Amino acid sequence: VRKDGQRIICEWHNRVVTDENGEVVTIFSQFQDVTEREQRRAELQEYETIIDSVTDGVYVVDEEGRFTYVNDELIELVGYERDTILGRRPSLIKDEDSVKRAEHYLGQLLSSEGPESATFEVTLQPRDGESIICEDHMSVLPYEGEHFEGSVGTLRDITEREERERELERQNARLEKFASVVSHDLRNPLNVAEGRVELAQAECDSEHLDDVESALERSQALIDDLLTLAREGNRVDDIEAVEFGTLTKNCWQNVSTGEAAIMVEIDQTIRADQSRLQQVLENLYRNAIEHGGGDVTVTVGALPNGFYIEDDGSGIPTDERNNVFDAGYSTTDDGTGFGLNIVEDIVDAHGWEIQL
Repeated sequence: VRKDGQRIICEWHNRVVTDENGEVVTIFSQFQDVTEREQRRAELQEYETIIDSVTDGVYVVDEEGRFTYVNDELIELVGYERDTILGRRPSLIKDEDSVKRAEHYLGQLLSSEGPESATFEVTLQPRDGESIICEDHMSVLPYEGEHFEGSVGTLRDITEREERERELERQNARLEKFASVVSHDLRNPLNVAEGRVELAQAECDSEHLDDVESALERSQALIDDLLTLAREGNRVDDIEAVEFGTLTKNCWQNVSTGEAAIMVEIDQTIRADQSRLQQVLENLYRNAIEHGGGDVTVTVGALPNGFYIEDDGSGIPTDERNNVFDAGYSTTDDGTGFGLNIVEDIVDAHGWEIQL
């Protein structure tokens, strides 16, 4: 305890001086202030405790590229003993491409304008079992001057996620094949049927032909909606700044509006996938006109954290409101039942919410 009351941690070194008879004559004592060292040691122990509680594998590699620390999770992941890993190079547990990839990103981290950290995929080769795909999040250990101290990183097992993504790609390929069949093999006979109906209507007047024409139009609309669901679903690609007021007016021009009118009371920029947002607007416009009448007025306006689209038609019956977003559900006989379901998918894909 110093005179000012400050407490410091010291190492006390004693050396005994004896005479020719071996009797103790003097004891020399030396005190060395190790407060900072002990504080760093306590901090290190705290960090190691935190690291050991992390569910990802954690490693430290020195300036020579050899492991100096691995936590229990990493040991469990690769199946090697700690003593086997420490002092060895990452090639013990990583394949050749992953080692090269890590060296590439390490070079970026060490460059003068490099990032603070890098995240990339690596393939681990455990002692037993199949390869493991991991996400490697790597950073450089703090160092002064030009002396590189090494790197630290975490390894997260994403094998299952990669499998799900590959399965999703296979599903998308099947959906695309389905969409192509629907688009080509179904549209062709429908187009022929529509042409024949048109010729028949020119020769005779029959309400049966009108019913056939309506059924064919509904079939074409179903194909359009099914293609939208199959090819695009709830995916958004190009998020960009969109002039929303301008887009609402342009979409109105793309819809058969008849005597309907639109009032745009919003003028702001939002971030969205413009082509998919266009599908939202056009679907809601058609829905308003089909269900609200040919002379309906549609209003698009701003909300504190979003926008609204309303019309002055008859509205959706209260007992139907819990079902209108379901695929295939329609309140009319000639509706496809997919319009609002597509709208909801696109809204969800943007991370937004829709309320009726």
